[in-house]
Amino acid sequence: MDNIKVVREIFHQRYGTSPLMVIAPGRINLIGEHTDYNNGFVMPSAIDHYFVFALAPNKTKTFSAYSTDLNEASTFTIEDINPGHHWTNYFMGVLQGLQQKGCALQGFDCVFGGNIPVGAGLSSSAALCSGFGFALNEVFNYSLSRLEIAKIAQYAEHNFAGVKCGIMDMYACLFSEKNSVILLDCRSLTHEYLPFEYDDVEILLMDTKVKHTLASSAYNKRREACEEGVSIIHKDFPDVTSLRDVSIASLETYKNRMTKEVFEKSLFVTEEIQRTQDAATLLRNKDLVSFGKLMNRTHWGLSHLYEVSCDESDFLVKCAEEEKDSILGSRMMGGGFGGCTINLVRKGSASRYTSAIREKYFAAFKKEPDFYLVNLSQGVHTFESS
Repeated sequence: MDNIKVVREIFHQRYGTSPLMVIAPGRINLIGEHTDYNNGFVMPSAIDHYFVFALAPNKTKTFSAYSTDLNEASTFTIEDINPGHHWTNYFMGVLQGLQQKGCALQGFDCVFGGNIPVGAGLSSSAALCSGFGFALNEVFNYSLSRLEIAKIAQYAEHNFAGVKCGIMDMYACLFSEKNSVILLDCRSLTHEYLPFEYDDVEILLMDTKVKHTLASSAYNKRREACEEGVSIIHKDFPDVTSLRDVSIASLETYKNRMTKEVFEKSLFVTEEIQRTQDAATLLRNKDLVSFGKLMNRTHWGLSHLYEVSCDESDFLVKCAEEEKDSILGSRMMGGGFGGCTINLVRKGSASRYTSAIREKYFAAFKKEPDFYLVNLSQGVHTFESS
């Protein structure tokens, strides 16, 4: 809880008032990758890595924010809100989203910091936007629902960060419950909580230390390929508006009418939507061995069909697959192009395995991965500031 103490103390030093304190967690996703913006299913949860926000009104027209991680302050007004490349870009996106919802913007002081590894695929930007939006909603009594805050956070990512992401990251950050994963239907935006608490299994993240850049054209191009696949099928079947509406068998009949790129991206998504539903059934039956096998299949689909993996991620998953007694499943996680792999590990085996893989990984790539054992946590929430 050191981050909480640091943020609280710096706020008192800088502003001298009593703030609202908010925790906004990062997230993992057990299975269901790149399906959220295709109206499919995902299975995320918040984790015990988070941003802490201290925020209070300042009775001016000025927005003042300070990042403890960067040791950097920024002050701006409504007139300054425009997309840019500074970290305040995310805050500005949320503020503009609130303004478009009819919320009257008022001046505030904010200090924030945390322990979510940036670029590791743990949705640090979604936690930043969701936590900031939640804090403003609480302080200024906007009466927005958690879903409305999630959509505002998504708006900030789309229009200020330039990433046409789905709703999963923000939804997981805001709706998660401790020791559960969310089976989220990204079309209806309804969810089911699936208990995930086992005495003999832990969740281990292995950070490739390859920093992904989702704002690059690669992520958005994959979304465009999926949309093109839908548009081709939609001409014959007007009811088809997303890959959620397409079966694997029906997609196969369009293989010769699509480019290789469009077909393979569409195929991965349709397979992954089905895999996620199958995985939910396995989880209800507490069959983690079969669940882990689906995770492995997801990885190689992401690598070979969706082409968002990298050599480092593939290496870590191959090594994990060789450890069948201690690792039930492994795959790359997040948008891709780096970040973490997520692994279901037999309790007690993580220390031995990470020691061995660190040496192998360094020999292959001349750098060391980072490792995080994570617990499933509650979504965004307030806590006492004193």
